Amino acid sequence: MTDSGTTDTPNSPVDLPLPATGEETPPPPLRVNRTRKGIHAKEAPSSHADLDDAALYFNRELSHLQFNIRVLEQSLDASHPLLDRLMFLLIVSSNLDEFFEIRVAGLKHQLASFHEETGADGMTPARVLSEVSRIGHEQVERQYRILNDVLVPALEEQKIRFRRRAQWTPEQAAWVADYFEEEIAPVISPIGLDPSHPFPRLVNKSLNFIVELEGTDAFGREGGMAILPAPRSLPRLIRLPEALCEAGFTDYVFLSSMIHAHAHEVFPGMEVEGCYQFRLTRNADLSVDPEEVSDLASALRGELLARRYGSGVRLEVADNCPDSLIDFLLKQFELGEEDLYRVNGPVNLTRMMAVLGDVQRPDLRYRPFTPGLPKPLRGEVNLFSAIRQGDILLHHPFQSFTPVEDLLRQAARDPDVMAIKQTLYRTGADSSIVGALVEAARGGKEVTVVIELRARFDEADNLALASRLQEAGAIVIYGVMAYKTHAKMMHIVRREKGELRHYAHLGTGNYHAKTAKLYTDYSLMTANDELCDDVHKVFQQLSGMGKPRKINTLLHAPFTLHKTLVEMIDREAKLAENGKKARLVIKCNAITEPKLIRALYRASQAGVSCDLIIRGMCCLRPGIPGISDNIRVRSIIGRFLEHTRVYYFHNDGKHEVWCSSADAMERNMFHRVETCFPLLDKKVAQQVRKDLDTYLLDNCQSWELDTEGQYHLRDPGDAEPISAQETLLYAYASQA
Repeated sequence: MTDSGTTDTPNSPVDLPLPATGEETPPPPLRVNRTRKGIHAKEAPSSHADLDDAALYFNRELSHLQFNIRVLEQSLDASHPLLDRLMFLLIVSSNLDEFFEIRVAGLKHQLASFHEETGADGMTPARVLSEVSRIGHEQVERQYRILNDVLVPALEEQKIRFRRRAQWTPEQAAWVADYFEEEIAPVISPIGLDPSHPFPRLVNKSLNFIVELEGTDAFGREGGMAILPAPRSLPRLIRLPEALCEAGFTDYVFLSSMIHAHAHEVFPGMEVEGCYQFRLTRNADLSVDPEEVSDLASALRGELLARRYGSGVRLEVADNCPDSLIDFLLKQFELGEEDLYRVNGPVNLTRMMAVLGDVQRPDLRYRPFTPGLPKPLRGEVNLFSAIRQGDILLHHPFQSFTPVEDLLRQAARDPDVMAIKQTLYRTGADSSIVGALVEAARGGKEVTVVIELRARFDEADNLALASRLQEAGAIVIYGVMAYKTHAKMMHIVRREKGELRHYAHLGTGNYHAKTAKLYTDYSLMTANDELCDDVHKVFQQLSGMGKPRKINTLLHAPFTLHKTLVEMIDREAKLAENGKKARLVIKCNAITEPKLIRALYRASQAGVSCDLIIRGMCCLRPGIPGISDNIRVRSIIGRFLEHTRVYYFHNDGKHEVWCSSADAMERNMFHRVETCFPLLDKKVAQQVRKDLDTYLLDNCQSWELDTEGQYHLRDPGDAEPISAQETLLYAYASQA
């Protein structure tokens, strides 16, 4: 396929002033300009346009970058506590790392293999990479300016300082010298570059230095260049002893500064002409061919080793590094100028996250809170009895994740529990969830665990927890080879009064206690016979073989989920065409699947009011007259990572509310095992509808997407400020 043929030039997502002749170009402002075009501006088609027209779709990768721009904006928002503003800025670095490792690497692979694919937007990989480079360079430069010009001075006002070499006191310099001699020098390994020492293979995202040397070494070799890998075992940020700091100050020194200051000691007798930090990002996507793998676990162990040395996709260097050295590095890694990012500061900002845990300043963080509990779960509760009384829905993190852990713990110790089945996607080998499953297996219960080994960047942890469970006697299944098991479900069989009773848990998020404090997700605990029977069937389908089972209540990807969602959207359209009440609300992390988007366009054309709360990527273009003018798209960015997946349909007053593990993306609909479960209890469904209304009222942390692809932060103006997350926090939780 070819490009869509549009001749427009997409504008920058930041306001870039035109340079004046003969004058130095001023830096762009730190704030995102909310009036210019963003993702991919195109001519608005007519109301009779073909819904397959590429002009109706935004590009997925560029939309992904727009999400990171919204996250970066939080670092400038004074309504967030200062250390949390720093956290947002560092999260951007972590997000960009994965974006380059996976998404950019995939685009480069398409070009290298001459197998180019275009999405619904019609943009070629080459054009997308060009736009990624343009936007990426603008935003990385902006990110470091925010760090250096805004956050570092603000932290210094709060007596938290990052000390550069020129700022060290004599006492601090002496302490650094001792630290270098005792902690760094014994584990550092310089690599001189000459015919017998070729350029080393450097680990993905590792901190390294390229060093220019003058002089002759012990073997008579003339100086040239050397590579100095920073020891991976050492922290990147070191806190200076309190006695060496000014009264009340907390001072930090970067490992890179220490190595810079003492690089000459690593090369005795040589003159260090220059020492410059750099960092290479590699392709980290795992490639496992289902037709060539007989043992997935063994294959993944091999792929995990290879991931550290994939092809290069991005080079970050200190902005004072000479062009000659940069050209040398680019040649070594087979990268072009567009892949080069010169940065004014540490090349590995993510490692600054250590400050957030080290600095004990509650006044600079969000106020702590105690997650709430619904009435049926307060006090000493037998969870099986409580669930039998009716479905229980939890909204994390506003409500506690502990009942989910307690349900599994009670099941593990209950002599009447016969069997436990569980899916695990991102959990951690040392979690209480895994501990309870181990206890249950050792106690003689039938424990079956479906572990998705290919959960990106959690593969090593999942291999470890699989081994732990197998050693305890649990049956461990790795799902279906060609489909990731992304569904979040638990099934418990218990003997009660001589009969077997079934219980289930279904969720929109992972079984991970830590992320349950940071991500918004729903958990449903139910004893509903139909839901439990369907969960049981899905587990049997994952562990056994055979034709698709008839699932009566759940929607199940890759079989019925996509088809039924399209049908329910089309049902709303037909209701609207017949003059009946129709409305839908979708809340998820991303919407990219073209057929779902086309269904939403049809619904809008029919007059259906469509509200989409999409945290991240959105390929749907709202506000097009005659096509999507009844669709509103907003993104909520705040203290917590919005992660709930909810599909609500008015259905002429016969309201339907569904929660799901799946986003509206191709991979979730067609290449993963997912579940989407109805909220059958009217009170539970009403709770979620009320939550959705709260998100739609947000006028503080809600970004609205316009027709041209630009996000606008809503301004309450003279109205009462409403933050959905704060409202839900006060509604469900107890403030400490």
